[in-house]
Amino acid sequence: MEITMTYERPEEGPGSGPITIGWFRDSDKGGVIYDPPERLSFRQTNKAHAKSASRCPAVIQMESRYFVIKCPFDIHLGFTRDDKGQPVLINRAGIRSSVRGSKLGEKLKLVSEAEWRYPDRPTIQLMLPYVFIADEPVYVTQLGAFAHYRPDPLPGTIFGGRFPINLWPRPLMWAFEWHEPDKDIVLKRGEPLFYCQFEGDRPERPVTLVEAEKTPELLAYMDHISGAVNYVNQTFSLFQKAEEARPAVLLKPKVKG
Repeated sequence: MEITMTYERPEEGPGSGPITIGWFRDSDKGGVIYDPPERLSFRQTNKAHAKSASRCPAVIQMESRYFVIKCPFDIHLGFTRDDKGQPVLINRAGIRSSVRGSKLGEKLKLVSEAEWRYPDRPTIQLMLPYVFIADEPVYVTQLGAFAHYRPDPLPGTIFGGRFPINLWPRPLMWAFEWHEPDKDIVLKRGEPLFYCQFEGDRPERPVTLVEAEKTPELLAYMDHISGAVNYVNQTFSLFQKAEEARPAVLLKPKVKG
């Protein structure tokens, strides 16, 4: 799958034209439920009037720079503490859940209470298979789905983040800080979970997103850097060493058969 925009090159040579970013799922197991990233856009909006916001260049520019990661399945969670005072997640959907409890437990984790930023705000993590890669310096910023209206707002905020995908390709996760744990978290399959924004060397360069091949070189490099967060507190300090070990080319667009 390729997502691109019309763009006139200001110059030729390295660093000119769109930034090409590859995406892939680190695991093919159950991959069908994880939709490809989509460029943020609002279809069927009013474009008849010349002054419509849908035709505003600033709005179009902003929307074109965000990509949407959708929620893969329905989630309805509650929070409580057991008889020993330990924090516990509750699957409110129970037997009506579209996800088996054992499988949901593999993907959704309650972070250890000692690691919460605030003692009264539980943190949960939803593991996802999405990985981004680029062959030039590119940072990804993960942020909340601010353009998606929710009649019932989520009872907290997501943990954002920013890191270089050319040096540190790793699976993303949805991390949520539960400000009001007495209120349930309700997410629906297909609705925006979060946005990704990509930054290259120049802000005017647009982004082309392509599905990437999981080549042996790419998988070996990911294996080389994986798990570092379990042993080193400041993984950003490892970027230079990662760059030294990185092959020159890791992004190979996937050829559709």
